[in-house]
Amino acid sequence: MTATHQPQVVFACVRNGGRSVAARLLTEHYAQGRVVALSAGTQPGEHVHPEVAAALEQLGLDTSRERPKHLTREMIAASDLAITLGCGEECPYVPGVTYRDWPVDDPGGQDETTVHRIIADLDARVRDLLGEIAPDLELAPSVTRAR
Repeated sequence: MTATHQPQVVFACVRNGGRSVAARLLTEHYAQGRVVALSAGTQPGEHVHPEVAAALEQLGLDTSRERPKHLTREMIAASDLAITLGCGEECPYVPGVTYRDWPVDDPGGQDETTVHRIIADLDARVRDLLGEIAPDLELAPSVTRAR
């Protein structure tokens, strides 16, 4: 990925109500417009999990415009990288797109401590990913370390 190319990443999970939303919002927060981040689900739910929305809001990340979306082949094809978070074989395969699986627990229905632990895990993964795809990007301090 070159300096003139704006990388696009799609984060995919089953319901698009927790992990993928958190990863997308964290990416947008740190990337400062340098990376396009999408999130979608193979079987999108009706809303973002309330416990995830509450935890993200506590970290200063706005979830008010988040609505679960259906993952399409077109979304993946338009992306440089597809990060799967628990949707496994249900995620459409598009040749030429790099796939990575992040084995991250589902925060849906979990207690506050568990949700924050999962978001901290995603935070570290997103920061590492941005260091790889946008190496000259100066990352702001971690939102989860301030907690």
